[in-house]
Amino acid sequence: MPAEPVAPPAVTPDDAGGRTARRVVTVLALAAMLPALYLPGFVHDYFDLKIYMRAMDWWAAGHPLYDYVQPDRVQGALYFTYPPFAALLLRPFALLPLGVTIAAFTVLTVAGVVVTTRWLVTPVLRRHGLPRVFGLTVAVLMVLAVESTRETITFGQINMLLVVLILADLLFAVPQGRRWAGVGVGLAAALKLFPGIFVLYLLAARRWRAAAVAAATATAATLLAAAVAPNDSWRFWTHELWATDRVGRTDYTGNQSLFGLLSRITAPEEPSRLPWLVLALLVAGYGLWRAARAARAGDALAGLTLTGLVGGLISPITWTHHLYWFIPAVVVLVDAALDADRSTAAGTRRRRGLLALAVGTGVVIVYGVVTFQDWGAGPARTDDPVDFVTRNAYVLLSLLLLAVLPVRRRTATVVERTDLANGGVRR
Repeated sequence: MPAEPVAPPAVTPDDAGGRTARRVVTVLALAAMLPALYLPGFVHDYFDLKIYMRAMDWWAAGHPLYDYVQPDRVQGALYFTYPPFAALLLRPFALLPLGVTIAAFTVLTVAGVVVTTRWLVTPVLRRHGLPRVFGLTVAVLMVLAVESTRETITFGQINMLLVVLILADLLFAVPQGRRWAGVGVGLAAALKLFPGIFVLYLLAARRWRAAAVAAATATAATLLAAAVAPNDSWRFWTHELWATDRVGRTDYTGNQSLFGLLSRITAPEEPSRLPWLVLALLVAGYGLWRAARAARAGDALAGLTLTGLVGGLISPITWTHHLYWFIPAVVVLVDAALDADRSTAAGTRRRRGLLALAVGTGVVIVYGVVTFQDWGAGPARTDDPVDFVTRNAYVLLSLLLLAVLPVRRRTATVVERTDLANGGVRR
């Protein structure tokens, strides 16, 4: 006769207490790790935010906005480079004391991390029956540990505002067919050029109405800025937009784009634009094709993640703080690994491979490419293979994820969609 199934041992109060203690120790250990990770970044001293505020003071004094420039040890000279609509958003902050502005940007960034991490991990925790509060706390601490988050906070960047707008649009409004679907992407694209790639994603995914709303929103915001600052708007869209030298050296290691990689190969000379354009078109075509397939399969998170990776690769300048998109990639990898069939050898191998890639990605993006390295101000030519991999770690990782990031075929249940829309975390 077959053996009777053995019931799992009952959870005793001692077991529950031990589990709680282990969770508390895990959270405290992760929290204790953060100061060591942030310490090197404090030398940035909110450098970018201070450029924004000085540029706003310069503009308020009646000078042309895009004439503002300040010297930099590594980049040579740095200018205000955001679109005029972003300047309208930033200008009120210049009226505040600098310390208040820094505090406001930091608090808003951390709040954005908490909100977006909740959106990303809550469905995974719920589907796999994982502890919600503990899982979310660990996830938030891990996201705060990632180099892109650290650089966003210590430079005083606006990246998390863009991420909130994009995720709110592409995780909720677009899949649910809301009337305002596309507004978030459009506003993000008006604030900074990088999010424009998500308008192309909407087109590739055949979300025609959302793409039209995004384009119309970006146009309306741009026209509003033009009405307020016509001369600066004309100058930006006809000249400054195309001047990549205003942003910084393309060969600097912090530029983790395909053009940055090619620049480091040819440094101190700038690479030919034709090979870069061909490579960028190939990467964009393949990446958006995969992203559109993910969207049609019902995997909105994989679709927007692939699109973010494409944007980082094809942009001429992609600083490390732009590369938030590794974070949802890790979520997709972990979720797919937990979904793998462990009853077969192939499923077990797939699970282990996905978890290994998730852990490897996590290690790379926490250690980073610039935080613990002093790359200096000289040309960043990469002749040594190890140096090449180290200096181009995010580019190579983006290309790998673009090829292997799994697409999870599913249709969200009514309960799941409701929970996501409410942003709820059940205990």
